[in-house]
Amino acid sequence: MSREKDTEIAKQGRVTALVIAGSMLIWIAAQALGPALGLPGRYALLVDFLVLAALFWAMVNIFQIWRKRRNSQG
Repeated sequence: MSREKDTEIAKQGRVTALVIAGSMLIWIAAQALGPALGLPGRYALLVDFLVLAALFWAMVNIFQIWRKRRNSQG
């Protein structure tokens, strides 16, 4: 595998990891702050759907990384 390809895959993996960690932190904060601020449940549902979309995007990226590594190994 070339060094450039390795760097590209590593960068994509880091971005994916940051999206997963960031979305989970946002979700936890929203679950804790929502009731404390007296927000309606529909806002919690909105945050849930946004986090699910981010996690779906991350799963697609993980699959792409897996395919790139598999194709570059032979």
